[in-house]
Amino acid sequence: MGIIRRGARGQARRDRTRRVSPRSRTCALDWGEARVGVAVDDELGALAHPRGALPAKPEPALFAELAKLARESSVRRFVVGLPLDMKGGEGDAAKKARAFAQRLADATGLDVELWDERLTTTAARRALSEAGLRERTKKRSGRSIRAHVDEAAAVALLQSWLDAHAAREAP
Repeated sequence: MGIIRRGARGQARRDRTRRVSPRSRTCALDWGEARVGVAVDDELGALAHPRGALPAKPEPALFAELAKLARESSVRRFVVGLPLDMKGGEGDAAKKARAFAQRLADATGLDVELWDERLTTTAARRALSEAGLRERTKKRSGRSIRAHVDEAAAVALLQSWLDAHAAREAP
């Protein structure tokens, strides 16, 4: 799916061969028009950890918050979910995600990789339901179930990305 980098005049450059440094951290974003779920990997690059959900608007505030997170957590790349259809095709949502990824790369100066997010939200909802997090969640945590779903989807997205990269690097 390629890596999007800040480019001249906002043009995306894609590089499918660039290796990721094992010491740099990755932040996954489950982008939506209302909220953005956030997850960051551990120092070993093995496990994804939830970091909440941020309001998607206004976008400059979102990018400032993500840049701050990147500085504080040594994040060197973002992984943004690419919503493909079940046959692997791209619709309007995928085009919007690509545009968001480019704006994020331009705003932060960091690489942004698009990653297939098919079924991550479904998996997140199932996992939250199995953990007993339903409508009462808002009463306990002050956050809506949707914010928990977005955060869990970002964790599922990042774990998928981490597992795929670990499999590629295994002997």
